[in-house]
Amino acid sequence: MPAEIDVRPVRTRGELRRFIRLPWRIYRNDPHWVPPLVYERRRFLDRSKNPFFTHGEAEYFLAWRDGEVVGRVTAQIDHDFNAFHGNRWGMFGLFESEDDLEVADALLDAAGAWLRERDRDRMVGPMDFTLNDESGIVIEGFDLHPFIKQPYHPPYYRALVEGAGGFEKAQDLLSWNLEVSEREGVLPIVWELAEKLEPEHGIKVRHMRMKDLQAELDRFIEIYNIAWSTNWGFVPIGREEMEHTAKEMRPILDEDWMLACETADGETVGIALTVPDVNQVLKRMNGRVLPFGWLKFLWYKPKIDRVRVGFLGVKPEYQHTGIAAAMYAEYYRQAARKPQDGGEAGWILESNEAMNRACEAMGGRVVKRYRVYERRFDY
Repeated sequence: MPAEIDVRPVRTRGELRRFIRLPWRIYRNDPHWVPPLVYERRRFLDRSKNPFFTHGEAEYFLAWRDGEVVGRVTAQIDHDFNAFHGNRWGMFGLFESEDDLEVADALLDAAGAWLRERDRDRMVGPMDFTLNDESGIVIEGFDLHPFIKQPYHPPYYRALVEGAGGFEKAQDLLSWNLEVSEREGVLPIVWELAEKLEPEHGIKVRHMRMKDLQAELDRFIEIYNIAWSTNWGFVPIGREEMEHTAKEMRPILDEDWMLACETADGETVGIALTVPDVNQVLKRMNGRVLPFGWLKFLWYKPKIDRVRVGFLGVKPEYQHTGIAAAMYAEYYRQAARKPQDGGEAGWILESNEAMNRACEAMGGRVVKRYRVYERRFDY
């Protein structure tokens, strides 16, 4: 008779270390998984260092069997998210499990119980800790390496969540492949709109400046909180969170891939933030900076040949001007001269018809799909 599953909260530093290190065992034979940096995961889960905890709370759970950790999950509440939408959602995230439905069921029940105790009416996820972090269960794209800030799961994860009971699809997130070598696949209207942007609307595309990063962050936050405000799962981003993210990402930020669009009087009306896919480097570091991980980072960083288009947003009153087309056109120009000659755009909400049509117009194709689930609590 198999041993019972014991799910309990993380309480000690040793248990936190097991929480962080579990994926190394789950994915030990999977060639597509990219190990995160251990120190970054430790900081992410540190309630005194992650800005999420200025407006949220979370509990971390481990599943044990015969003294061995066999799964993990978090349960969290984002109070800013609930205040913005006027709801009572709870979330789950950082879900990892052996291929065992009993383990997954016990983990998700524990997360759900924690949320119900705090008067939540549903559990949505996975998301780590918000939709701006790694989110969703991989539904398509198992044979592809994840890009930076993309989750990766083997096919059985979908069966675990859906088999746990009570979970329904809430939203699919799409990642589109774009190649500069496939320029002929781009609809002509894209180039026409890009060429008309400045002469007809007085709007210029420029590259963000690292030396002026603090001011650029303010512009990014303004556009983000306006352009994405009607999207499913949106939560306003604050200055502290944006600074935290920028600090983490600074070693790989590249001005050539950071765009802003400005009117003649200097108003920023659109932004696009793309980053080189540092996962190509992290794959070789195996989670370690020391003793030689930093040397691998310096050696392999110039060899990164893909990018991830992470954010592209335009103020609503300027969305008819062709700003998105102009920024995509600039990306094609950059890709023609940079080591990175293509990449992925996304994720993009399945329900975001305008952005998905734009990616299709650029000659893109959906190569990855991530599913966010919800379990409604029947009180």
